[in-house]
Amino acid sequence: MENYKNLGAGGTLNIVLSIIVAIVFVVGMWMMFVKAGEAGWASIIPIYNIYVLFKITWGSGIKFLLLLIPIVNIFISIKTQIKLAKAFGKSGGFVAGLIFLTPIFYAILGFSDAKYFGVPES
Repeated sequence: MENYKNLGAGGTLNIVLSIIVAIVFVVGMWMMFVKAGEAGWASIIPIYNIYVLFKITWGSGIKFLLLLIPIVNIFISIKTQIKLAKAFGKSGGFVAGLIFLTPIFYAILGFSDAKYFGVPES
């Protein structure tokens, strides 16, 4: 029990940081969806937001079901971030940011002057 007596403050800090990251993620996604001509509220609906993201990047939202296939889902997730960057006219470095720091880079897409150019060609 002695090992857990100081966990209170750290646990609270983790919760606060998690809430901040979640808010940045949802607001960034909301603004990104609006730029792409989709409903912003879709960003707060858990599975529907992935459907809309795939609609923006792949042209067909139903392709999000590919995420249910083990191993394939890793490649599909990365390809989706690549297509998202291309859809907003961004380059390879931005793709790395989308993959590793998704909430921050969604906020950058949402609040910057980036424009949606449509579903990128494969």
